[in-house]
Amino acid sequence: MKRNALLMLTVLLAAAPGARAASAEDQIASSILAAPEERRAEAAVLGYNADGKVVTLRKGSNELICLADKPGDDSFSVACYHKELEPFMARGRELQAEGVTGKARHEQRWKEVDEGKVKMPTLPRALYVLSGSGFDAAKGEVTEAYLRWVIYSPGATPESTGLSVEPSPGAPWLMYPGKPGAHIMISPPRPKE
Repeated sequence: MKRNALLMLTVLLAAAPGARAASAEDQIASSILAAPEERRAEAAVLGYNADGKVVTLRKGSNELICLADKPGDDSFSVACYHKELEPFMARGRELQAEGVTGKARHEQRWKEVDEGKVKMPTLPRALYVLSGSGFDAAKGEVTEAYLRWVIYSPGATPESTGLSVEPSPGAPWLMYPGKPGAHIMISPPRPKE
């Protein structure tokens, strides 16, 4: 009886969503789906090892870095972004690991950019975010996939861009205007269920 209970517990833990990082191959295959198709083969890929630490899974030869889904939660989200955004993104991951999240995390990074501690590109740079309910490795696709785009444009304002700061489905809008993390959001309407 104890043996059966232990076996069942092992099976449940292994099958639990986010219980452990996916294989390196699946992390690479799923994360690059966020990138434009013609940029995928040469993109660098960061993922997670068995200890949950971010590691390089594949070196790249173009301007994109893709980040695999973080294990340990029920959500699925992968992203690809211009390599010049890596210092900003890496600092965000560090702060999150320290328990600094939400508005406090944004403000800390912006402060560090202003102080010259975190490098931020001066030209607009792209971020692609692909979310869904999971990755079907057999089919090589994200289930219930939803792709949105972000164009980081540090310091951008409504006056410098002509964009609204009010979200509107399918229309570009400016988030965090005037801040080092200012970016243009483009979120298409979600598919109807």
